[in-house]
Amino acid sequence: MEQVQELAQRIIANVEQVIVGKRAAVRMSVIGLLSQGHILIEDVPGVGKTMLARSLALSLGCTFGRIQFTPDMLPSDVTGVSIFNQVTRSFEYQSGPIMAQIVLTDEINRATPKTQAALLEAMEERQVTVDGETHILPRPFMVMATQNPVEYEGTFPLPEAQLDRFMMRVSIGYPAIGDEIEILNRQHLRHPVESLVSIAEVQEILAAQEAIKQVYVSKAVKEYIVRLSERTRNHGEIYLGVSPRGSLNLYRTGQAYAAVFGRDFVLPDDIKQLVVPVLSHRLILDPNARLRNTTQADVLNEILDTLRVPEGDFARD
Repeated sequence: MEQVQELAQRIIANVEQVIVGKRAAVRMSVIGLLSQGHILIEDVPGVGKTMLARSLALSLGCTFGRIQFTPDMLPSDVTGVSIFNQVTRSFEYQSGPIMAQIVLTDEINRATPKTQAALLEAMEERQVTVDGETHILPRPFMVMATQNPVEYEGTFPLPEAQLDRFMMRVSIGYPAIGDEIEILNRQHLRHPVESLVSIAEVQEILAAQEAIKQVYVSKAVKEYIVRLSERTRNHGEIYLGVSPRGSLNLYRTGQAYAAVFGRDFVLPDDIKQLVVPVLSHRLILDPNARLRNTTQADVLNEILDTLRVPEGDFARD
């Protein structure tokens, strides 16, 4: 896993030329990429959500598509449209911004549910269907969506089916005082994203995505993942628990997390680090829990504290 670790460190270091002091968020984004998943970046305006997505795309040498979601957008603005060519007397597909390797969907919750649904097929099946014709999306393919969690006027909350298709939800948060001063210094003359260059080839990324599938997951760790998910389905403060897709995403991100740290096997501690970003957005809390201002992270941390952690040698069964 040395090649995967070296690639991940290279990408993280490049992105950190723009995103200062937020290594955890940057690392989670890279893990999402290596796990072939999609990332929902949810935070207040101005903390660098869009810049994180742009910086990652520029670091990878991948094609980049940006979609600014607005209430008047149509599904065809995302997927593309078939246009009649009067010369050839046939319809030709004009691709939309979704036909890119890294797609930034900015303010995703400002589009109507009909337009949001245009992403479902692309995110799950890596293809889009326009006028009955299926078009395969390029590889690698990742959607990085941003949304503001505190402003609800003029927004359309994402349905659970769409939230469940995001592998992870990442929060950036406000920078520390020293980091914010460094941000001011770096942008004194120009934005550092303007000088960002690609440091990873597409074939490297595809090879790393395949390599992490070889990371070993012991029977004990698999049972730990499933028991975590099962606890959410029977918890008194949770109305809707984690689906099997959530367990699978926790499994896959655990492999990527281990590989990023240079290991070829997954530890329970890897899973514990991933539980909140991978599972929190998949939970619907009981109304009484919401009235007490309990968050999904609070419930998941309580489950982690009470569920027995497996012990033993996880490099082999």
